[in-house]
Amino acid sequence: MRILLTNDDGINAPGLKVLEAIAAEIAGPKGEVWTVAPAFEQSGVGHCISYVHPTMIAELGPKRFAAEGSPADCVLAGLYDVLAGNPPDLVLSGVNRGNNAAENVLYSGTIGGAMEAALQGLPAIALSQYYGPRNITLENGFEAATAHGAGVIRKLLDNGHWDESDYRVFYNVNFPPLPADAVKGTRVTAQGYRRETRFGIEAQIAPNGRRFLWIKGGRQDLPTAPGTDAHANLDGYISVTPMRVDLTAHDRLDALRAALE
Repeated sequence: MRILLTNDDGINAPGLKVLEAIAAEIAGPKGEVWTVAPAFEQSGVGHCISYVHPTMIAELGPKRFAAEGSPADCVLAGLYDVLAGNPPDLVLSGVNRGNNAAENVLYSGTIGGAMEAALQGLPAIALSQYYGPRNITLENGFEAATAHGAGVIRKLLDNGHWDESDYRVFYNVNFPPLPADAVKGTRVTAQGYRRETRFGIEAQIAPNGRRFLWIKGGRQDLPTAPGTDAHANLDGYISVTPMRVDLTAHDRLDALRAALE
């Protein structure tokens, strides 16, 4: 199996090392693991692409490249430059430091990398490690992902829905904020919504008197509705959410047609 890796935390991120180990286990001794990751952190860039300026790419080692662009740029670089003519069998994005559950999905560069792979017609899985009081002080904060990542991916490869529709399914996996031996299992979930938290702004005055704005994230310890991703994670479970890029509100089409047509 040939696997392409990317992330949004950057080429030197510890979560990428975790993903490289997971991918090596999945690929097996005769497989190939290729990495094309951002040269610098790209958290929060979503599915953006560098459409109006070029992206520099550099080979850092065997099958390992850094690109000055977003995770989606890195997937494109992997498919059409690094692995041109030899597409991967699977694209993995992560392991992100922090959860990509609930509304975080919409901002996540980790999700953006998997999304671009799916749009290119490839099987793709995004992986993220939730952080909280029970794992943030561990020597390996990615302990849950390290121990359970390969098993979850294997189950998805064997049992997931890998269709070839226009907007094909990809998967979003979040590991709970726990030590590996405290993980209760896996739950298939919908994307949740944290009702009591939002992204916001904090203004600061620099020493030179200029005013700067910092984007502030909301609380991550708030559960979402039962049956959704963050609720499962905070209850000790790995969440697996099937996703599509199609943003159509299909449940509103008939009512809108009746009203407007």
